[in-house]
Amino acid sequence: MRSIILAAAVFAQAAAAAPAYKIIDRIPGPDGGWDYVRVDPAHDRLLVARGTSVMAVDLATRGVTPGLAPGARLHDALPLNGEMLVTNGGTATAVFADAVTGDTLATVATGKGPDAATFDPQSGLVLVMDHAGGQVTLIDPRAHAAVATIDVGGDMEAAAVSGGRAYVNVEDKNQIAVIDIAKRSVVARWPLPGCDAPTGIALINAGKRLISACDGSSVIVDIASGRVVQALPTGKGADGVVYDAKRDLAFVSAGRDGTLSVIALGGPAARIIQTLPTQASARTIAIDDRSGRLYLPAATLGQAPAGGGRAPVVPGSFVVLVIDSVAG
Repeated sequence: MRSIILAAAVFAQAAAAAPAYKIIDRIPGPDGGWDYVRVDPAHDRLLVARGTSVMAVDLATRGVTPGLAPGARLHDALPLNGEMLVTNGGTATAVFADAVTGDTLATVATGKGPDAATFDPQSGLVLVMDHAGGQVTLIDPRAHAAVATIDVGGDMEAAAVSGGRAYVNVEDKNQIAVIDIAKRSVVARWPLPGCDAPTGIALINAGKRLISACDGSSVIVDIASGRVVQALPTGKGADGVVYDAKRDLAFVSAGRDGTLSVIALGGPAARIIQTLPTQASARTIAIDDRSGRLYLPAATLGQAPAGGGRAPVVPGSFVVLVIDSVAG
C-alpha cells in the first residue's frame, strides 16, 4: 500500500511540475499553401515549404522572406551545411539551394511525388520519400547526386533514422517500413494496430522507441521488438510530431481538430499532459532544440466545396503560430 501511495505522490508531483504551453506569437506571411516546416539553427531561421517557394522567418526579428527559393509544389526544405535540399512534388526533383541567397546549386531527379526528406549522419546521405512513387531516393549531398533507389511501396510519409536504419511511415498500409540504408533494402515491416494513416514520426527514449502520429491517435513502437506498446488518443488530421529531448516530451499537431497534444514520456507509460487548442489547419510542426519553442504554420479555412475537396484558405490569414512553455 505504501508503495502505491508513494507512486501516486511522485506522479502527482511530476504532473504539477510539467510545463504548460501556450501560443505566444503569430507571425504573418503571404497567402498560399504549405507543408513541412524546419528550424535552421545555423542561420537562426525557420524554413516553411510553400506551394511555389521556400519562406524564411528570421527567429530573432520576425522578419519574413517570402520567396527565398522558388519551386513547384514544395513539400520540404531540409537545412544541410549552408545549403537547403528542397523537395519539388511538381517536377519530381530535389533541388539544392544556397541557404542564404536561395540560389539553385543543383537539381537531382527523384521518384514520383518527393515529399519528406531526412539526413542520415551515419551514411552521410539524404533520404527523400517519394510519396506517390513508393520509393526512397538516396542522395549524396556532397556530390549533389542520387546514389540509389529503394523500392518500398505505398504512400510514404516522414522517416526517422538511427543506427544505419530508417523507419518510414507508410500511410496507406498503416505500417512502418524498416530500411537498412547500407544494404539498400527493406528488412522489416511493422504493423501499427490502433493507428490509421501514420504521418509524422520521431525517435524517443534515447532512440529505443518511436512515436508515430496517426489520424486520431499516436502510437509508441519498441524498436527492439517492432511492436506497438502503447496508443494515445491525439487529434484528427495529424501530420507532424516532434520530440524535446531536454524535457522528454513529444508534441503531436492535429490540423483537423486544431489541437496540439503534449505527451510526457518519462515513467512506465507515456501520458498526455496537455491538449492545447491551436487552429484548424495547423498540422505540421517544427521544434527549435535550443529553446524548446514550437512552430506551426496555419491559416483560416473557408467553406469546403459541396462536391468534396479541400477548403480554400481565406486570403490574408496565413500565420506561423509560435508556442512556448509558460515556465519558459
